[in-house]
Amino acid sequence: MKIDVQSEIGELRAVLLHNPGAEVENMTPKMAQRALYSDILNLSIAQEEYAQLKGLLSKIAKVYYVEDLLVKVLGNESEKRALLEKICMSEQVGHYFGTLMDMSPSRLAKVLIEGLPAEINTLTSFLNEDYYALFPLYNFYFTRDSSVTIGDNALICKMANKVRMRESLIMESIYRSSGEFETGIIDACDSGGGNPNIYMEGGDILIARDDILLIGNGMRTSTQGIDLLVSRLCRIAPEGRRHVIVQQLPHSPESFIHLDMVFTLLDRDRCMVFEPLILGDNQYQTVHIIIDNGKVVKISSVANIVSVLRRLGMDLEPVVCGGGADEWDQEREQWHSGANFFAFAPGKVISYARNTHTLHELSKCGFEIIPAWDVIEGRADVGGDKKCVVTIEGSELPRGGGGARCMTMPLSRKAVQW
Repeated sequence: MKIDVQSEIGELRAVLLHNPGAEVENMTPKMAQRALYSDILNLSIAQEEYAQLKGLLSKIAKVYYVEDLLVKVLGNESEKRALLEKICMSEQVGHYFGTLMDMSPSRLAKVLIEGLPAEINTLTSFLNEDYYALFPLYNFYFTRDSSVTIGDNALICKMANKVRMRESLIMESIYRSSGEFETGIIDACDSGGGNPNIYMEGGDILIARDDILLIGNGMRTSTQGIDLLVSRLCRIAPEGRRHVIVQQLPHSPESFIHLDMVFTLLDRDRCMVFEPLILGDNQYQTVHIIIDNGKVVKISSVANIVSVLRRLGMDLEPVVCGGGADEWDQEREQWHSGANFFAFAPGKVISYARNTHTLHELSKCGFEIIPAWDVIEGRADVGGDKKCVVTIEGSELPRGGGGARCMTMPLSRKAVQW
């Protein structure tokens, strides 16, 4: 399948997901901070909630799963060796290489995701407080972060935290070696080399239009990471004019982890915003970078994302996360991913059901609120021209720190008629 994503809202053809599994349960409260979670999850409830997301998406698009694709990669002995060499070197566990190589593809795929307990056969290992040699990938159900599809390319992200780097290595091997995808690859892990100041994550990268990229600059995406991405864009698209709009983000609280936690696109003429940061007066800059024929020709400060997009021909009406009446509601619902929407077609989006004030704002804008189970079980239809928000339950999944956009990695979308 050819990778092709030119917008945030084009009708979804294919998407990559990862079911939260044993890796989520392989966590103790002591490990939650290292895992970048705000709390530990109840796996059975998280899986019930996630079943709504994958059930809905399987109704409207082709769904690929990370573990299935990883098993295919590991079925090739040379690709298996190459991936394990990278992982063992990155995580300094070279003495486990032989053990890992001896595993079957299906067993190894589970170990690489769910974790490998350490062998206790030396004094050092006995006294080591870490139970795992390879830590579980607690965050992998947020498939958005480790790679980004931009046009017909897959960007492999150099993650901000070492605990997540294995996700990027796995995604690079899947795009390159699973045999499922036709795509160019931009590998920021290789390009960034050993520079610790270069990092970026997919939650900070939004494709507003085929010529407009929105990027958050905060705790997970550095200015150096953005510079690297801009330089690669200049190479892969050397003709015509492109725009990169950078939004600075606070480094705390943790709910501001990515741009898509405060700004997402809903339709050709609507966007969801956390008003205090995106539209209010604050210390965080919005910067407009213009690329012309493969060269950066201008960098300037602008008022906000919405105003610069309007100048570029995207006239978006903001919908306020949490509603416009109460700042408390705005803060509470933004904390629980109330601005983190995933569009599966123009004007058709997915969100958590818990953010009632945000959903009320959308209903006032003509969006019908539809529970996911109604779509899955055939009681409701999301086809046609009607605008809708399909809601999934969200008591456990948000504890990991993300919403519907975080949990979905689009692989192909239809072109949008602007």
